[in-house]
Amino acid sequence: MYNVRTGNGSPLVLVHGLGSSHRNWDPIVPALAEHREVIALDLPGFGQTPPLADVSIASLTDALRAYLDNEGLSDADLVGSSMGARMVVELARRGHRGSMVALDPGGFWNDRQVKVFGATITASLALMKRAQPLVPFLAGNPITRTAALAQFSAAPWKLPSGLVERELKGFSAKTSPSLDAARKALIHGPKQQGAPKGSLQGSLLIGWGRQDKVTTPSQAEVAMQRFPDATLHWFDKCGHFPHWDQPTETARVILRATGR
Repeated sequence: MYNVRTGNGSPLVLVHGLGSSHRNWDPIVPALAEHREVIALDLPGFGQTPPLADVSIASLTDALRAYLDNEGLSDADLVGSSMGARMVVELARRGHRGSMVALDPGGFWNDRQVKVFGATITASLALMKRAQPLVPFLAGNPITRTAALAQFSAAPWKLPSGLVERELKGFSAKTSPSLDAARKALIHGPKQQGAPKGSLQGSLLIGWGRQDKVTTPSQAEVAMQRFPDATLHWFDKCGHFPHWDQPTETARVILRATGR
C-alpha cells in the first residue's frame, strides 16, 4: 500500500476517504509530524495503490488490517476521514488496540439519509468526472472552488487551490479506479455495526463537523449509541473535512486523543 512518511516519534497512520489520496491530509501533516511519525496512505484503488479485485468496505478494511500487521503497525494509532473513518471504527469494533480518531465517518445513516447521500454524492462525482478538463480553472477561482466543494467544506473559498485541484482530480477513473465500486459499497452495503459498552480494546474519538452536508450531524448520535465507549468532539464552522476547515483544532484534537 503506497504511503508517505514524515516526522519522528511513534507512528500515526492516516486513512483518507472516497476519491482522495494521502494528499487529502496535507493541511495537518506538518503539525502532526512535529510530534509523530506520520504515515499517510493511499487506499487500494486510490492514488498510487493498485485496486483490489473485489471492493467493499469489509475488503478495504481487511487490506488496511493486513498492511498494519505486515508493517509492524498492529497497534498503531489511527486517524480516518469519511470512508477512512468508517474503516477506523470498524477496526475499533474488531478489537484494534491503538488510539483511534474517526472524522465524520460514514455508515451511521438511516435509510432516508443513505438515499440522499447516494443521490447527492453520485451526482457530484459524475459532474466532477465530466469537468476534469476544467479542474485547474475550478480550483483556481474562489467562486468556482466554492461551487465545486460546497458539499464538502463550510468555507471552500478559503481552501488552497492546490489542495482543491488534487482533490477534484481524484474524482476520475484514472486516479481513483475504485471510486465507483467504493461509492456503491457505501450506498448499498451494510450499515456500520457497533461495539457493546466495555468491549473496545483501544480508545476511540469520533469527530464531527457541525455543518457536514455529507454525513449529517444527526448521525453522530447514532454513532455514539453504537459505540458508547467512544468520545465525541464537535468542530464548529466545519463541514465534512475538519482537517480542511479547522486544521489547527483538528491536529490538536488528534494529538490529544492519541496521547501526544
